[in-house]
Amino acid sequence: MTTAIVADDDQPNLELLSELLEVNNIKIIDKVQNGKEAVLSFQKLKPDVVFLDIMMPEFDGLYALEEIRKIDPSSIVIMITADTSDETSDRLDKLQPTAIVHKPYEMNSVIHFLNLQLELKEISKD
Repeated sequence: MTTAIVADDDQPNLELLSELLEVNNIKIIDKVQNGKEAVLSFQKLKPDVVFLDIMMPEFDGLYALEEIRKIDPSSIVIMITADTSDETSDRLDKLQPTAIVHKPYEMNSVIHFLNLQLELKEISKD
């Protein structure tokens, strides 16, 4: 079963995304509310995928993405955001997350894309 960490400082969003992922057979191994916790959780638990909100306290999702990539450059990191500013877009272009999902999002599309990424990662291991 695919494992995931979900990071979002908005508790209702955190719970909703976690529930939607679990319904789609993705096991949530940790739920955190800031970028620092996301990085620490990633180091400890080594999930298959990380879902990061961008706007969070105590290290935003972009900082967490950068740190997670230092730990494992091939990690699957999906950024979730409502922020469409040029500054954020430029930072995302530089950091190259696996995917960027804009709120509100269509869960079926997220799951389909995630499954493709997991298959590609598995193929590259062989």
